[in-house]
Amino acid sequence: MKKTKRILAWIGIILLIAMYGSTLLFALIDHSKTQGFLKASIACTIFVPVLLYAYTMFYRFSHHDSGEDEDDENKF
Repeated sequence: MKKTKRILAWIGIILLIAMYGSTLLFALIDHSKTQGFLKASIACTIFVPVLLYAYTMFYRFSHHDSGEDEDDENKF
């Protein structure tokens, strides 16, 4: 379980870096179509982390009854 969490965390990190990089790239390019891409990129940099956080909170609340999460918390 920890290995899959780490893999998903790395995928999330790479996705966020790509979104921030694309936002910077679209901000620097002066073209008529990039303004729409810039707005979409800024929206994604806000909404994707919020949705991921909401998903993890929902997952924690829905799987709270299983003893799997409690064992991980007691290790620290």
